[in-house]
Amino acid sequence: MTSTKKQIDTLVVGAGQAGVAMSEHLTKLDVPHLVLERSRIAERWRSERWDSLVANGPAWHDRFPGMEFSEFGPDDFVPKEKIADYFVDYAKQFNAPIQTGVDVLKVTRNTGRAGFTVETSEGVIEANRIVAATGPFQKPVIPAIAPQDDNLLQMHSAHYRNPAQLPEGAVLVVGAGSSGVQIADELNRAGKKVYLSVGAHDRPPRSYRNRDFVWWLGVLGKWDMEAMQPGTEHVTIAVTGAHGGKGTVDFRELAGQGVHLVGLTQGFDKGVATFAPNLVENINRGDANYLSLLDEADAYIERNGLDLPEEPEARRQLPDPECMINPLQQLDLAAAGVTSIIWATGYSIDYSWLQVNAFDEQGKPSHQRGVSAEPGIYFVGLPWLSRRGSTFIWGVWHDAKHIADHIATQRKYSSYQES
Repeated sequence: MTSTKKQIDTLVVGAGQAGVAMSEHLTKLDVPHLVLERSRIAERWRSERWDSLVANGPAWHDRFPGMEFSEFGPDDFVPKEKIADYFVDYAKQFNAPIQTGVDVLKVTRNTGRAGFTVETSEGVIEANRIVAATGPFQKPVIPAIAPQDDNLLQMHSAHYRNPAQLPEGAVLVVGAGSSGVQIADELNRAGKKVYLSVGAHDRPPRSYRNRDFVWWLGVLGKWDMEAMQPGTEHVTIAVTGAHGGKGTVDFRELAGQGVHLVGLTQGFDKGVATFAPNLVENINRGDANYLSLLDEADAYIERNGLDLPEEPEARRQLPDPECMINPLQQLDLAAAGVTSIIWATGYSIDYSWLQVNAFDEQGKPSHQRGVSAEPGIYFVGLPWLSRRGSTFIWGVWHDAKHIADHIATQRKYSSYQES
């Protein structure tokens, strides 16, 4: 490590969508700042997502207010590489002070003086404030129940790229949120035999009555919900923008196309996977969530006198497939020809570098709308930071604005001089 020592008012750690949004707002408020990124701008969009991934929302919605996607129409679903390019171009608009290839190793509060000391791979930085913009997708989580079996290729969805990665044989995909559903569908279309383990989920319509679901969640006030409902902490959202955003995720339809649905994965013993007897319950609850949104949409249309076409076919349900009528409780992996397991089981956060008193007893950030319990420390890009939409591109932008305003206000107090 060199002896270089910089000083900056605000240091932003991470140059994904959260860091770029943060830099834009700080720039507008004339707050001196620096953004450090260990890899490239929006790196996770490039190297930690599968090849065919597109945005889960249309281009008119999943973007920052200050720039549209130049190569795509408002209703297109943008591929992941183009999303990463978008953030690079967006940062150029205001000449964002981003340094890439710099790893932040440790942040500690100074003793007897203001600010923080930041150890990086390129030297030491002194900063008055720290914004952690590293987001929620930091450490891929594979549950402890994963079998210890050298004959199985196991990977997290963060490391899946395409069907060609996998050996011959069937695949068990664990997790039926957006990632698991899309990966299972892709593998099935590639000719793989796929078992999909389905847990609790919400299943919104991709579109209904000529409006995308992101529009419905907006007008119905669901993006602005400030807290999740009790008991929904482990409920994922099964939605996809794949295939041009043409279809709603329908587990019965997936089963009809050849995907074998099973319940929540409980464990493995001597090569046999065990599934909870909750497949039908999980799918029925997802259906109830789907139908409730249709009901709310219909009521909104009637209440506001909107001229949107009726869509009775949206309520038609396919018959239960055999895998729901007689659900598997156990699966002998070798007998079923399963040679791969993909764990679409989410991520955990990693703030081991941030050695300050900004976390609760469980090690989670303690904050109010991103303003930490530790003065001078801020978080942006986390789920439910201020609302349901906080992890979406547009939601991050609005959360960053609130945090930048807070920083600017604190700077005014700090610079006060008695007349």
